[in-house]
Amino acid sequence: MNGLLLTTQQALQLLLSGDAELWSIVLLSFSVSLKAILLTTPLALLVAFALNHVNFPGRRIILAFFNSLLSVPTVVIGLFLYVLLTRQGPFGNLRLLFTQSAIVIGQMILCFPVLVALGYAAIQASDRRVWETARTLGAPTWFSILTVFYEVRFGLLAAVLTGFGRIISEVGISMMVGGNIMGYTRNITTAIALETSKGEFAQGIALGMVLLSLAFLLTAFLSYIQGKKEFTT
Repeated sequence: MNGLLLTTQQALQLLLSGDAELWSIVLLSFSVSLKAILLTTPLALLVAFALNHVNFPGRRIILAFFNSLLSVPTVVIGLFLYVLLTRQGPFGNLRLLFTQSAIVIGQMILCFPVLVALGYAAIQASDRRVWETARTLGAPTWFSILTVFYEVRFGLLAAVLTGFGRIISEVGISMMVGGNIMGYTRNITTAIALETSKGEFAQGIALGMVLLSLAFLLTAFLSYIQGKKEFTT
């Protein structure tokens, strides 16, 4: 018990003292995951909209495919990317393996089905007359789509926050295609795995506190959004 208390105290000291190594890991994690979510969101939400408002053969199969991808382990995605990006792979000449770009690509693949599935659910819950009215009034397609997105903005924001929480807490992709290189590809989850394997728990606990704090903030913000949605309706 005394050892746990001492380690927790050391973790808090690392956080509060502004330890350069620890906070560089935190900033790298947020930088990579923010890039991934920002690059993925527009296309994913457009796909979710198309699955709702465009009738085409195989639409249900595609939706089922995205839903099935929600349960794919991150290490499987990491392995798939590793095979593609290794020197012997089809994209080996791009030299993306063990770079931040590789992690961004992997996290984009991970959060894309999350955004599509949750975005689809949010758009499906909207009043279809919003789209039909906008089109009847002669609004451009892009404006009509944005109108629908605005009507379900709370649900879409919840989807984006859920996707961000999913990718910033993953470890399989970052470890396999990032390589856990200090100062370059080492993020929160890979650093936790490394430090605990070395038996040095202070930094791991400190980084775990950051992830727990993020989870709490995202949950609180989602609850706030839900309450605001109920208030506005």
